[in-house]
Amino acid sequence: MRSVASPGSADLVIVANRLPVDRVEEADGSMGWQRSPGGLVSALEPVMRANDGTWIGWPGGTEQGLEPFEDQGMQLVPMSLTAEEIEEFYEGFSNATLWPLYHDVVAKPEFHREWWDSYVAVNRRFAERAAEVAAEHATVWVHDYQLQLVPAMLRELRPDLRIGFYLHIPFPPQELFSQLPWRRQILEGLLGADLVGFQLGGAAQNFVRLVRQRVGHKTHRDLVYLPDGRTVRAAAFPISIDVEAYESLARSEEVTQRAKEIREAVGNPRKIFLGVDRLDYTKGIYARLRAFGELLEEGHLDVEDAVFVQVATPSREQVEQYRILRDDIERLVGRLNGDLGKIGQPAVHYLHSSYPREEMAAFFRAADIMVVTPLRDGMNLVAKEYVACRYDDRGALVLSEFAGAAEELRQAWQVNPYDINGMKQALLDAHRADDREVTRRMRAMRKTVITHDVSAWAQDFLAELGSVRPSHGKSVRPAKPTKGS
Repeated sequence: MRSVASPGSADLVIVANRLPVDRVEEADGSMGWQRSPGGLVSALEPVMRANDGTWIGWPGGTEQGLEPFEDQGMQLVPMSLTAEEIEEFYEGFSNATLWPLYHDVVAKPEFHREWWDSYVAVNRRFAERAAEVAAEHATVWVHDYQLQLVPAMLRELRPDLRIGFYLHIPFPPQELFSQLPWRRQILEGLLGADLVGFQLGGAAQNFVRLVRQRVGHKTHRDLVYLPDGRTVRAAAFPISIDVEAYESLARSEEVTQRAKEIREAVGNPRKIFLGVDRLDYTKGIYARLRAFGELLEEGHLDVEDAVFVQVATPSREQVEQYRILRDDIERLVGRLNGDLGKIGQPAVHYLHSSYPREEMAAFFRAADIMVVTPLRDGMNLVAKEYVACRYDDRGALVLSEFAGAAEELRQAWQVNPYDINGMKQALLDAHRADDREVTRRMRAMRKTVITHDVSAWAQDFLAELGSVRPSHGKSVRPAKPTKGS
């Protein structure tokens, strides 16, 4: 690793696989920037604005030599990937090895040595760039499974830094993680951080247990004691959303009108069921549509009375498993509509597209029952976004017990997404619940998400990161608390 001649000027550096903007071609053929979709961007943007921070990430594509720039008040530093690195580091090791392994092996992970070599090389490049950008004694916050080696690499270059790492997806138990040929290297990479954050307490416990068993360091509860005298803490920091922004959007006249238009467009049924997911095999889309179809077939629901709207955002379409999943879901939707729909009244409205936040808020306002049934999910911010948009205390949430959000949103109708009969019953219960029951549950969930919003999440993590090691005199301000937090 190349040495760093002199530190940069950023007191807070976010290091993530993606920038909060994508490189896009404008109508006139020039290249510009467009805000990225995704929960990580939504969660961190307020923190960046509060701290005038610098964000290091990949903008997508293979364009080389992009210079740092400012966008909407944020300093952004683009990282370049070659086509080979996209194939091996991103689509390969990150999304065909780590993603399925960390999601309970819902799909079979692949282990290839050349993918690992690319993962190491890209992580090293991110670490070197962070070392250049960060001011002396700065705080560097590294994010997610694509960059798990960065903390240790960065500490080697810049031991003066305060380094945090946050994993947005689940962290697997020993029995699954131990399949990984490079398990020790990943653990040692994460131990470069002063604080390693997870969505759930169980994930933090998995990590500490693995460090003790696989690396041999002494541990006590949530602490790891390293030979160099450092102490690393592993703890849960459940991520959230900018609740005030979503509620404000939901209350706007434009979203209110659009929600009415959506209900009219699907035939003004008594109840609209809604699913909103990336098109991913971990999200449980096929099983939930199958459950809804069976309720129609058995006469518990009628297509004139209830419809299902499924928004499936395109994802990783170059990967074979994702193409197969898309084909399977589209075939199922076609069969359900062919068998159960009527002229002008399909049973399932399937939308394979990406939508802006305003349109999603309108969907949330239009839907009576939100169905969030992943087979495994680190958190699932869609569930919280739906709750945030229901300022009228109406709307039911059917939620997988295997989503991290289930620990907080306990008043949802919780289901085992592998249990089709149980899911059918939960969908029916939510459909048949009276207004009083729906309001009681939603009001309690809204209290939870308002209290624990993205500002509280960032504040908790940064405050804890500041206390793990002695302060270097630089304080990092979290985002200003939003109303109600």
